Amino acid sequence: MGHLELFEAERGWLKGLAYRMLGSISDAEDIVQEAWIRWAQCDLAEVRSPRGYLTSIVTRLCIDHARLARVRRETYVGTWLPEPVAEGTPLPSQQAELADSLSMAFLLLLERLTPAERTAYLLREVFGCGYGELAESLEKNETACRQLVSRARERIAKAQPRHQVAAEEQQRLLGAFIGAIAGADYSGLMEVLAQDVVLYADHGGKALSVRRNIYTADRVARLFLWLQKRSRLAPPELRPVMINGALGLILFEAGQPSTAIHFEYRDDGRIGAIYQVRNPDKLSHLAEA
Repeated sequence: MGHLELFEAERGWLKGLAYRMLGSISDAEDIVQEAWIRWAQCDLAEVRSPRGYLTSIVTRLCIDHARLARVRRETYVGTWLPEPVAEGTPLPSQQAELADSLSMAFLLLLERLTPAERTAYLLREVFGCGYGELAESLEKNETACRQLVSRARERIAKAQPRHQVAAEEQQRLLGAFIGAIAGADYSGLMEVLAQDVVLYADHGGKALSVRRNIYTADRVARLFLWLQKRSRLAPPELRPVMINGALGLILFEAGQPSTAIHFEYRDDGRIGAIYQVRNPDKLSHLAEA
């Protein structure tokens, strides 16, 4: 096979890695495009493993980009959240073993790691690469890579418990959430929301939204009921869809996506967090969802 065929065979893998590294579909696409330019110039006779070679390119590009992105986010207006990805986005995300690594909570945890720790953890714990591959991609020895993975694994394990919630339970919880809002049922909302639920809202200064995160079930419930009352004259279209590996909602107004909502479902039958993205720059790719 030639350069193009070999590259296309790995495009999904590369984009999935870049998205998890950067939390941005558009940035991931730019990284993959830059990787293609470099790949097209290489001598295939000297490439032992196309996936390994391309992973190394994307890894190094992402590490450089992540450092710059961290500086830019210091001036971001409001809460920054990753760009939401919906079912059908060309990422290796539909497999059950990878879906959890797309959750907003997990991607935000990755943001707390250094770019090198983030890369090492993703390659080893999510994509199952060997330490030899990590060493090549990170240009470090295997001992250093093992230390990076160990530190990242420890920090992630301490920061956030994992919740494995079946699809049927997600459907039940989302249905109860939507029904309670539609019926202006405060008690119903309190039944479905965890007491310590948090609403994270990303508007980027470009859309009407709450200006800070909202804490506790009472405040989150009252906010959604107020929003429902306010939108009765022109209610948005709600589309349940898989968002970042879990059942979520996309709200459409005038035929265009205006809000993407990702839910953190807990195994105690409650919603533990709500991630609401309203920054229009992060929603245009959801128009066909």
